[in-house]
Amino acid sequence: MTVKDKFIFGVEVETTRGLIKDLSVDTRINHAIEMSRSGHLDFLAVTDNPGGSSHIQPEFLAQKLSGVDINLIVNVSCKDSNRNAIGSRLWTLASEGIFDILALTGDYPTEGYSGSSQPVFDIDSVGLIDLMRSMSLEMENNGEKTLFNPGCVVSPFKLTEAELMTQLYKLDLKLKSGAKWAVTQIGYDSHKLYELKNWFKQKSINRPLIGSVYILNRGSARFFNKWGIPGVYVSDSLLKIAENQATARDKGKKYFNEFAARQISVLKGLGYSGVYISGKPTPQRLDEIINIYNSYSKNDWKQFADAINFPQDDEFYLYRKPKTFNTYHSEYSEKYLESSKKARTFKQRLKSPIRYRIGKFIHDSFFSIDAKGYKIGHVFYKYVRGKKRTSQAFHALEQLSKVSLYGCKDCGDCSLPDIAYLCPESQCVKNQRNGPCGGTRAGMCEIPDKECIWSRAYYRLKPFGDETNMLSRPVVFRDSKLNGTSAWSNTFLGLDHNTKKNKIR
Repeated sequence: MTVKDKFIFGVEVETTRGLIKDLSVDTRINHAIEMSRSGHLDFLAVTDNPGGSSHIQPEFLAQKLSGVDINLIVNVSCKDSNRNAIGSRLWTLASEGIFDILALTGDYPTEGYSGSSQPVFDIDSVGLIDLMRSMSLEMENNGEKTLFNPGCVVSPFKLTEAELMTQLYKLDLKLKSGAKWAVTQIGYDSHKLYELKNWFKQKSINRPLIGSVYILNRGSARFFNKWGIPGVYVSDSLLKIAENQATARDKGKKYFNEFAARQISVLKGLGYSGVYISGKPTPQRLDEIINIYNSYSKNDWKQFADAINFPQDDEFYLYRKPKTFNTYHSEYSEKYLESSKKARTFKQRLKSPIRYRIGKFIHDSFFSIDAKGYKIGHVFYKYVRGKKRTSQAFHALEQLSKVSLYGCKDCGDCSLPDIAYLCPESQCVKNQRNGPCGGTRAGMCEIPDKECIWSRAYYRLKPFGDETNMLSRPVVFRDSKLNGTSAWSNTFLGLDHNTKKNKIR
């Protein structure tokens, strides 16, 4: 995606069910083509099975839109395909001349033919970005001049400290892995938008940051208020406004057109590079919103920013709220400073779970490549590698300890040290090894009623000052061929992902 000097506009084109000749599909394509010719837009973005249900493949819809004279972005998620199938999709898109890809982990599927479908999550959004980086190198070596231009998503609208901080750490990993631009999740809190931009300033991140604006109505407000889309929330106060506006003759259309225009104005005022508009706007409605936006004066956005603040109750903020939204600083909030001071005490270290302390001690003593015990383990497992019964006995001993302590699933490519000794295979429905997905609600997983393992890992690491570096490492890919084999043996013999991590060190 080409980000110009000016503030850019884009619209999401949501795929749908049905044959391409169906009226609803044909209308959506025609609307997209008409909007692309309006002179307002710089890009169109095509969704990938939104909500986890099956739709027309975005590649096919992108072909129908290939003639538009603006950038075309295709969303690619990891929920439905393994890494080989995703690679095939990417080669197909590149062959069609589509290189702008928005990388998504994807929502957990909640429906499917004759019951819920089995999610894949062979890789996540970080792995997908790294895959595109590798494919771009291959294309470049073959003389191709146009390479993949991957984007990523970040969700700053989080309730708890652990939720927000791990989102920011994962964003850093996505950018280091090759993401060229970022888009925010949908949200209605200008202070959180400010914080994200402030994070970019503080970290000297020079990548385009695009804000999401979803055009609300009463139905969508009710849906978001009930967390109908994982990670997207409309507060009770904003829902009340939507309910009141729905009683108007136009059912709130005029109000929410202006609400969207004001959100766009806030994004531009905060220094965002552009806006990603969703909510299935018609060409006429898009014109109305952009005309309202164009009617505002240069500094109106500051007033709008103060008004568009609909956080969750007792929401955590990383930075102190500024006197004016366009003044960026590095002063942390009192809540963050207080939590850090409290966490760093010796008492809090003693309160760390015994399983974590056991795992950390054993890892630092034996499994870390710098440990004295590592050479012993390497020599031992090299010796028993060809002895079947001995190998099986020590594998059984390994499982006896790891299943009872960590709920090990015997994947053979262990990420316990990567996630504060929490198993992503048994305790994360998406098996996330490179940071949390964006679907958490108040620190809880979007599917089962339990705390996200990445939030738990954050609080385990914080007393030791290790939380800021929890994702300062190479991207982790689980090697499926190691499934059912000894993770201890694979680590000591250099067969798992830790080999790559140690080489980079």
